[in-house]
Amino acid sequence: MTPRENYIRVLKSEIPEFVPSFYEPYSDTIWLDYYFKPVYAPDGFNFSPWGVRYVGSKDLNFGGIPEPNFIILRDIRQWRDVIKNPSIRDIDFESHYKKSVEGRDRENLALVINGGEYFQTLVSFMGFAEAVMAMFEEPDEVYALLNYISDYNIEIAKQRIRYTKPDIYMISDDCAAAKAPFFSLDMYKRLIKPFHAKHAALALENGLAITKHDCGRSEQFIDDWLEIGISGWNPAQSMNDLGAIKRKYGSKLTLDGGCWDYITSGRDLSTDDALIAAVDDYVAQFAPGGGFVFAAMPPFDFENMEDFGRRNDLVRKYFFDKVRNYYS
Repeated sequence: MTPRENYIRVLKSEIPEFVPSFYEPYSDTIWLDYYFKPVYAPDGFNFSPWGVRYVGSKDLNFGGIPEPNFIILRDIRQWRDVIKNPSIRDIDFESHYKKSVEGRDRENLALVINGGEYFQTLVSFMGFAEAVMAMFEEPDEVYALLNYISDYNIEIAKQRIRYTKPDIYMISDDCAAAKAPFFSLDMYKRLIKPFHAKHAALALENGLAITKHDCGRSEQFIDDWLEIGISGWNPAQSMNDLGAIKRKYGSKLTLDGGCWDYITSGRDLSTDDALIAAVDDYVAQFAPGGGFVFAAMPPFDFENMEDFGRRNDLVRKYFFDKVRNYYS
């Protein structure tokens, strides 16, 4: 079984042939392109289809983020005058998206595409504070705006799926900070979930597995994710109660990365024996029953990267010797 087939099996809540791990690559992601937003701003800046200016810097590999204080929508009630979906009539989607998959290892790596960024798009229009206040003060206008841009988003997603033929659709809308979500569960259900559900339905119609990217403390959304068909979460970070989540959901929700922080938080990993003991505990907690992607590594040591590399090789060897065939 290839790493691709094995990973898809995990997302189907089945016991895999072997434990997936980033030490043995299993997926390949085609990130959002300029039809949604600039992933990169190599010339210092770039623009989204709606006119949001994204900036990048050499220090951050020119990754694009909305330029601070570049606000295109100051009053949510005026969105109809400001936000205009681009025309897609003359776009050669077939050539563009077929080219994007050229040379990729489709046999061994599950092809992932992402989309469904609604809260983040609202923030790019208004800024974070104003976007959250708009959700609180003018929820009907926020819903109307997101519904309008969803027409464009869904059509682009259809074209991406048609021509890239992916295995997995990742809904990539970050909805939480380290200590708390950005908004209440009720707001999520009313204003964001309906649009995530549209993307999930499109993915399911095309036979794709669905994952959710959501950093931070986003555990309160899990039941809603499962309801719309999501079966994997990355990165399931340590500020969530991952032990309780594993016990409650088992293999129904694949925990893909991040869990390692949970088991190592506060532990002294300064010796090789302590590091391997922590890996043992991590595997014992999260591997039973499936729904687990191995992501353990030693703590970063920027002052001694040579020793970090040695210890990383130690964990890698331990994975292949002791963990990979856990389910055999």
